[in-house]
Amino acid sequence: MRAVVTVTGKDKKGIIAKVSAFLSEKGANIEDISQTILGEYFAMIMIVDMSEAKMGLAELAQECADLGKQIGMSIYMQHEDIFNAMHNV
Repeated sequence: MRAVVTVTGKDKKGIIAKVSAFLSEKGANIEDISQTILGEYFAMIMIVDMSEAKMGLAELAQECADLGKQIGMSIYMQHEDIFNAMHNV
């Protein structure tokens, strides 16, 4: 199963390092990543393989949100199918 992780907020050092290390510790594998800086704002989207994750999607999504609060960013994780359904025209 794959999930989509989005990270947004004011740019600061170490965002990618913190989020990728966190996901690795939880057994999730980043398959694809794209990030950009728009002025002073940071935006990143990742496709994450959850097949070896140490917890379920709902629990990991909550922990991602908690991490976001700790580092001053918004982090959302959702099942890839839900993300795709929301973005189909």
